[in-house]
Amino acid sequence: MKLQRKNRLRALSLGAVAVSGALALTACGSDDTGGGTGSGDATQSSSIKCDNAKGELLAAGSSAQKNAIDAWVKNYTASCKDVRINYNPNGSGAGVTAFLQGQTAFSGSDSALKPEEIQQSSKVCKDSQAIDLPMVGGPIAVGYNVPGVDNLVLDAPTLAKIFDNKIKTWNDQAIKALNPDAKLPSTKIQAFHRSDESGTTDNFTKYLKAAAPSDWKYSGGKSWQAKGGQSATGSSGLAQQVKQTAGAISYFELSYAGTGIPTVQLKTKASQPVQATVDNASKAIAEAKIAGQGKDLALDLNYTPSAEGAYPITLVTYEIACEKGNKADTLAATKSFLTYIAGEDGQALLKKASYAPLPDEIATKVRSTIASLS
Repeated sequence: MKLQRKNRLRALSLGAVAVSGALALTACGSDDTGGGTGSGDATQSSSIKCDNAKGELLAAGSSAQKNAIDAWVKNYTASCKDVRINYNPNGSGAGVTAFLQGQTAFSGSDSALKPEEIQQSSKVCKDSQAIDLPMVGGPIAVGYNVPGVDNLVLDAPTLAKIFDNKIKTWNDQAIKALNPDAKLPSTKIQAFHRSDESGTTDNFTKYLKAAAPSDWKYSGGKSWQAKGGQSATGSSGLAQQVKQTAGAISYFELSYAGTGIPTVQLKTKASQPVQATVDNASKAIAEAKIAGQGKDLALDLNYTPSAEGAYPITLVTYEIACEKGNKADTLAATKSFLTYIAGEDGQALLKKASYAPLPDEIATKVRSTIASLS
């Protein structure tokens, strides 16, 4: 997978994880569970190096990566029994806020840090700065609940109109044109979006802006801006609403679709509509470029890929960390856990949980950066 460095105005200095609290290891008890955890067996792995890590490691943020975190924590704790990890999947926005307030050792975000957030991070990172460490890739699925319709094709303009309350019933002519053989009902469309600040929302709306600029006029970001629709908290909240609401449609990381929610095939520039799968997301991520400078590894994703089978609505979840100035009693656990999840064994768990592993080139850079945290 070829990823090229792309110079940007944003210059970051590297960061080791800013930590608050002592270290010790257990998964966070949260009700934000997806359709499948992909949690693998909690068996000891010789590739996990504890390096004298101990105590409690606090983290928060992206709900999209929760199923991956659960799988990682389960395996890591089997080897490093003196560490406890508490991950709160309260959304990317809340996770970044918690990190910038010094409440977490690291936080997960489905969007790279903004320049003003990087500047603010110097207070937590002891005059250093925060960096973006890409860790989890994957497709944002568009799940739906339309009785009698098992296969559904949509394109960016139609999705934009649906989520902007411009298309209101499932038998609308625009949907019919994309699905000539489907028996589309006159059921009212129930579009659900995130109520909390979310990197998933940010990436979903970036796709709409890039692929349907005439139909999506909003500036985008982690907060939902379009009018109409209904809201729910977290990826699991959206998935639950789709499951129980006839006529519903929403967006969430693929693992939350599980086996009970059908997902939309997207019409792109390719010859055939594209299904949301890990492999198809990887084809799109292959066109990404490194946007950060220095050791920051923020990626510039292409939301309008033309390759056959490339699924365009993808996200990369970053672990937000500091370059220097970490607390001595938390640094060992921070580096140990991040090194494991960026390693071959940690990344191998992702595909089982419907996520896309990092490309080798990026994973190598991530591990090198983690090793330099201090």
